[in-house]
Amino acid sequence: MYLRLLGTATSQGVPVIGCHCAACDSPDPRDKRQRTSAVLCAGEARLNIDAGPDFRHQMLDAGIERLDAILLTHEHNDHTAGIDDVRPFCFMQQMDMPVYCLDRVARELRERFAYAFTNYPGVPKLDVRTVNFGDRIEFGGRPVELLRVNHGKLPILGFRVGGLAYLTDVKTLPPETLARLADLDTLVISCLNHHGTHSHLSLEETLAYVDQLRPRRAVLFHLSHRLGPHAEFSASLPPGVEVGYDGMQLPV
Repeated sequence: MYLRLLGTATSQGVPVIGCHCAACDSPDPRDKRQRTSAVLCAGEARLNIDAGPDFRHQMLDAGIERLDAILLTHEHNDHTAGIDDVRPFCFMQQMDMPVYCLDRVARELRERFAYAFTNYPGVPKLDVRTVNFGDRIEFGGRPVELLRVNHGKLPILGFRVGGLAYLTDVKTLPPETLARLADLDTLVISCLNHHGTHSHLSLEETLAYVDQLRPRRAVLFHLSHRLGPHAEFSASLPPGVEVGYDGMQLPV
């Protein structure tokens, strides 16, 4: 089993429209970042994490022609706006696409994508399955444990499978989540920029969590262009901490 990072940028992507900073003008392909998403792969099975506005391109870029389910971490547009593009999978696989999400997110989906819950021909068919923090879903014969992450005041989903944890849009981690993050091989954790916001970690705050949790490997993602070009940012980080990039594969 492995996790492939499909997108590693924050909500604007990198390059940002109209920006000519060093990261946005960088020729390094690692500085071409789509909106944050990932796919968990086990044999031929695929569990996609989020479905943002770059979902279609991410599926094509990664050569994904089969999808078994989607896990939505939360309802924000950069994590859900591409949900309509599950249609080809529904058509090819002749199935309603299982979508795991919090009850609050399920209500939002039914409101924003109301047409997907009708019998109108050609709409994406979604099999919404509500979950909660602490639940486990089976994938590839292994449990995926759902964890609470605080995105500012908004509780959202992260997960742990085996020795890998995936935590996007973090501002704080509650004690019950920290208790589930011991002895990690790989911590994939968001890092917005140098200063953070009311709902996102700064670089200093992210590194403090890495130091507290002591994973064998930490990979930063959900990155703003303000962190600078990939190579320069990577060189500034302590040992054991890496900068994620689109297409990066991490063993589970």
